[in-house]
Amino acid sequence: MSSFPWASVLAVVGVVVPIFAFLWEFVFVGRKRLGYRVQMDTTARHEATSLNAGAWRRLEWEDGTPLVDPSFVLLRIENTGTTNIDTHDYAVLDGSKIGIKVNFPDRRVAGMVVTELSDEFLRDNFGPESGLGVRNEKNSGRTVGVVELPRVPLNRGQHYKVLAVFERAGAEHKKLSDPEVIAGIKGGVRTGGIRETRSRTGIPRWISVLLYLLLSVTLAEPFVMNLVAAKPAPLDCATGSLRITGSTAFEPVLREAAASYAKTCPGSGFTFDLHGSAQGLDTLNGQKNPAALAFSDGPKGDRLPLLLPRPIAFLLFTLVINPDAGVRDLTLAQVKDVFAGRITNWKELGGNDRPVRVVDRESDSGTRTTLEQRVLGTAEPGENSVDCQEAKPGSPPASVIRCRKGDTTSMLDAVAGVSGAVGYAELGAASGRSDVATVRIDGRPATLDAADHGAYPFWQTEYAYAYGDPKADSAAASFLRYLTNQVGADIVRSHGDRPCAELANPVLCRPT
Repeated sequence: MSSFPWASVLAVVGVVVPIFAFLWEFVFVGRKRLGYRVQMDTTARHEATSLNAGAWRRLEWEDGTPLVDPSFVLLRIENTGTTNIDTHDYAVLDGSKIGIKVNFPDRRVAGMVVTELSDEFLRDNFGPESGLGVRNEKNSGRTVGVVELPRVPLNRGQHYKVLAVFERAGAEHKKLSDPEVIAGIKGGVRTGGIRETRSRTGIPRWISVLLYLLLSVTLAEPFVMNLVAAKPAPLDCATGSLRITGSTAFEPVLREAAASYAKTCPGSGFTFDLHGSAQGLDTLNGQKNPAALAFSDGPKGDRLPLLLPRPIAFLLFTLVINPDAGVRDLTLAQVKDVFAGRITNWKELGGNDRPVRVVDRESDSGTRTTLEQRVLGTAEPGENSVDCQEAKPGSPPASVIRCRKGDTTSMLDAVAGVSGAVGYAELGAASGRSDVATVRIDGRPATLDAADHGAYPFWQTEYAYAYGDPKADSAAASFLRYLTNQVGADIVRSHGDRPCAELANPVLCRPT
């Protein structure tokens, strides 16, 4: 549908419509047309005997009988077409001299004259043998006055007028019937019959219709083009398939941004393999795929030198806890004691009598690494449970039960489902859950402002890694630019994170 040349079609319509309208009006429809106009039809019964009537009182028949209830009709006959009308154009028998017949029901003709010729040379068409005449006849018991007009040749725009005087011949108070004009033109408009015209001022109707059609085409064009024409993709809109791997903490942002990018850039597609930051980096390094990106919560360090980083966003993380623990705020020292196993029951910190259950991420998780580096200052002990409620058979004795989960969603599900459980997750994912509670650290909630000013420790830079420098016109480079500009940045912000460019030190993407 988008390949159809709608712009060309509408342009052609804009040209054809006025041409067709002109031809229809002046060539096809209006080529040969005979018209008439009743310019006056009035009675003068009482006026003929009124004060100052003068000569009107002497209106009479040829035998001297006065007219009792006279009426006057002024009839205009005209050529309203675009070509001339000749004597042979009238739709009558060849031997007939009469071209137009006008009937006046319930009236008798008292007299008639031809007046106001558009051109003086037309007068020769109304001589004694021309067919011009009047008569009165009976038709179904009614008196009918008849005016007969000759087959007058009329050039385009020419006309003549007929002024006739009548005497009422019907009921005295009955409204007089309109004249019946009978005539036809061979090859004329529609059936060729004579048509009544109207005296008009201003813009002719055909011009009004033409202007309306042109205006309709003009107004419709942008809407039609908007509906049927494919919108051009943005300039920075590379197509092709892109593989996304790495961080589960940043997964919601990546999936929403990818869906938005694919909608904006037809022809692009994404596949996802998100199982943790370290695993994603190792996968990218092993596959050496230039059409892939690995996202990591924090830098890769000194390993994997062929993977090149680009800081994308400033991520906030938060501690999450099962609400039945009765704890919402911990000091940094208390957090360290809980994850080190030195606190075994939440009542020791003023909470409810619930045993502490620690839910960790896998050891290669970027979120876990961030917790160990920025909050705990040390590596966590190993896990001793599968279900986070009972220790594994044969596991060494430990003060608290510890388990681990492979992704953010599994982490949150475990904390919500195990009494007294505590864990950690990306803020945007945790805030969307009503079955877990977030924990403040030293009275500070997880906010960008607190982290940016060094008051909140649990944050990390989200990096995107590519195998070598992606080509400028590749899907990888285009998607990275999309994430850090306009819509992509809005998506990052909507999940509680902040684009690196908005920080005080965007190069390092870390608070000062």
